[in-house]
Amino acid sequence: MGKPVRRRRSPARWRLHRLRLRLTAAYTLITVVWLACLSWLVIRTDDRARQDAEYDEMRRRASVAASLVYYEDDRIRLDGLDDDEATAGTPQILVLEARPGGDPVTVFRGRTAQFAVPAGAVRALTRSTMDEEGPVRAEARDRTGEAVRLLAVPFYHDATDEVAGAAVAVGDPERGTAGHRSLVLSLVVGAGALTALAALTGHVLSGRSMRPAWQALEQQERLLADAAHELRTPVAVMRGSVEMAAGAPGGLEAHLPRIRRAADRMADVVENLLARGRLEADVDFVRAEPLRLDQIVEEVCAELPECGHRLELRLEESVTGADAALVRVAVRNLLDNAVRHGRTPGAPDRADLLVTVRGPEVRVADRGPGVDPARLPELMVRFSSPGGGTGIGLSLVRRVAEAHRGTLAVRDRPGGGAEFVLRLAPAGSRRERRRRTGRTLTIRS
Repeated sequence: MGKPVRRRRSPARWRLHRLRLRLTAAYTLITVVWLACLSWLVIRTDDRARQDAEYDEMRRRASVAASLVYYEDDRIRLDGLDDDEATAGTPQILVLEARPGGDPVTVFRGRTAQFAVPAGAVRALTRSTMDEEGPVRAEARDRTGEAVRLLAVPFYHDATDEVAGAAVAVGDPERGTAGHRSLVLSLVVGAGALTALAALTGHVLSGRSMRPAWQALEQQERLLADAAHELRTPVAVMRGSVEMAAGAPGGLEAHLPRIRRAADRMADVVENLLARGRLEADVDFVRAEPLRLDQIVEEVCAELPECGHRLELRLEESVTGADAALVRVAVRNLLDNAVRHGRTPGAPDRADLLVTVRGPEVRVADRGPGVDPARLPELMVRFSSPGGGTGIGLSLVRRVAEAHRGTLAVRDRPGGGAEFVLRLAPAGSRRERRRRTGRTLTIRS
């Protein structure tokens, strides 16, 4: 067995597919940029809030430590620091006292010594806060190279009210990073999920927005396929007739009837294709206007070619709202189908037809082999026409019926044969009027 042939996309379909992918990519890119900006703002805000919270805690501890330092007999007293919770844990508290003519000296360390901060950095910060007489904060590195935060608050001599030193809080920059990292991870996962959802949503929305373009392309391709399928036979007949006439003794005149029939067939095909194009382009729009359905059916029946068929008309005067051009095409296709497939048994060249108009219904009956009603959907599929024919005739009739909010049905004709029933509008339509004055005509053609 050979490999299955993969159907290649047409250039138009490929362009539409690429346009859909571009729309999806653009929608996804916009979402990614928006989520990235939002995530950056949230992460930055949370990091600043974490830093501010750490510095607030450092300022609180340093201020409490500075308030517990006092002087007695010109000697610094630190007995209140050992028992206070502000000097335990992190941030670590250091107390430095200024010495005349020298650098500040560390006179107290918190019970939990966590950071080995160089003395020079602490003394420099102490001098800065003594000079400014207010809280000063800075960043430094301990002896292991790890980053630490420093914040100093000055304290005063009780007797002279002069700045006597500073309480320094040493904070850990990594404090609170677990919660910050958890937030970052949540944002990354959430942004990824939202991006995937945005890509899927963009793909679906772009597909829906391009659905009219896909439908228009499919309609165009179907119309072209119908044209190629339907015009091939009459063109081949005309070409063959012309070639035969070129070498025949009788010349072109002997083949003129055959060429005329092929030309008529081509005209019917073109009219069918135009009607189908109208329905495909705007199936919900029908130029409905009051018309005499019985007269239209009679006119179409009068155009039936003279081929020895027997046609009987039973017409009731009926006014209904419909599109005259589409109704003509539908009735002509029903007659054509009956002539082709409803030949009387024993008389293959003769069809016995009965056309009835009653209210909004047009019935076309024949004496052929009949049609199983279960096969009607199959027969109304394009290019499904056993025994030759237009291939789109019954499918076009069904589309005309649907455009008029009607139906197409088939049933057995009493005595043999099939009867197709085209109903243009539901019973009781406001625009439908019927007269019970009927007439019966028998036409032998």
